[in-house]
Amino acid sequence: MRLASVVLRKFAKWLGAAVAAAALVQSAPAVLAAQQASTGVGHPYRLGSGDRLHVTVYNEPAFSGDFSVSDSGAVSLPLAGEVKASGLTVAEFQELATKILADGYINNPKLTVEVLSYRPFYILGEVNKPGQYPFAPDMTVFSAVAAASGFTYRSNKNAILIRHEGEVAEHEVPLDAHTMVEPGDTIRIKERYF
Repeated sequence: MRLASVVLRKFAKWLGAAVAAAALVQSAPAVLAAQQASTGVGHPYRLGSGDRLHVTVYNEPAFSGDFSVSDSGAVSLPLAGEVKASGLTVAEFQELATKILADGYINNPKLTVEVLSYRPFYILGEVNKPGQYPFAPDMTVFSAVAAASGFTYRSNKNAILIRHEGEVAEHEVPLDAHTMVEPGDTIRIKERYF
């Protein structure tokens, strides 16, 4: 009786672990895809100047490495040369790089691309340390202000001005926990008058 109970408990543990492992394996591609291209702003991340990428070409270490998106919006890959990256999603860049490497360089290339670091955001105005700061996924305006050592005593804590990369004008948005920051954004904290 006691032996049967021990065997039954071990079997239950093993079965639970097997089910958990199967669920993890099944969801791994979706998790990886989300990690590769998500900044937390609700749309696919588009690469831009200043992003750092890690490119892995399977069984071809000479083609693998860390690369930066240049000011011209391209990534310089070994032998392949300049590959357009700015404005593309990670998946689109991966597809383009695969096609270029397959065109005379590598037979049936298999590669992955991941973002190592995003381009910075800028914060100015009524914060203690205005400047350029590294972007992190799921960043809100509050975490951006925290990176800049907080508000000054004169800051307007009701609304901010934000200009997304590629836009000409700033637009005013309420200062709340749901206001997301994107790589390349310029945030300006206004001064309150009274």
